[in-house]
Amino acid sequence: MAGGPVKRSVTIAGHPTSVSLEPVFWAGLERAASELELPLSALVARIDAERIEAANPPNLASAIRVWLFERVIAPNATK
Repeated sequence: MAGGPVKRSVTIAGHPTSVSLEPVFWAGLERAASELELPLSALVARIDAERIEAANPPNLASAIRVWLFERVIAPNATK
């Protein structure tokens, strides 16, 4: 799963948006979408909606990485 960023297009609010993520993050995002029973684009739209509410919003790729970290890695850090 190693490798440089891979650019993919997702639709957010009816507009195609390009996002570049490393394959491991795409895999994690796809898994999370499946677990939440959402299409990938719907999950990305949710993350984007949370992102734009921030006082100083990060770019979308960073927001996705942080979301995945908070969902998967951070809860397991205390175990």
